[in-house]
Order: sequence, then structure tokens, then C-alpha cells
Amino acid sequence: MVKEQTWENFRDSGLLWWINMILHTFGWAIVFDYEGEELKRVYPARVKFRGFSESSNTEGYSKVSHYLANNINELKQEANK
Repeated sequence: MVKEQTWENFRDSGLLWWINMILHTFGWAIVFDYEGEELKRVYPARVKFRGFSESSNTEGYSKVSHYLANNINELKQEANK
């Protein structure tokens, strides 16, 4: 099953932060380019920075926790198929 999602949904769920946290280990990141409110493109990039600020991490963990809380039943059902 494939259910297409928007990049905004991926970002709002905290999963972009989570994946970028892992990618930073290897000097990579997924970059979102915006012009004002409009998302122009998304691309992988090599980066020199590693990790995020404490406030970004706090926000990221909160978003991922809410995503899991709101989707746990569906995730469990999919895992058991």
C-alpha cells in the first residue's frame, strides 16, 4: 500500500527533523526551499553542520510524539499484516 502525502505533512509530523537528525551524522540533510509560504523544491544536500539547537530538538521530539500518539493504532495494524 502506498498513500501519497504532502511534504508539508511530512514536515509537520516531525519526521523531517527526525530523518535529518540521522542524516546529519553522515553530513547530509533534506532541504526545503521556500519563497514566502510557497514550497519551491526539496532536495538532498551535503552539509557541514551536525545536529540542531535544543529548542529545535524539543519541538521535534514533541511533534514526533504527537504523530505517534495520533497514529499508533494504524501503525500497529500495518506492522501486523
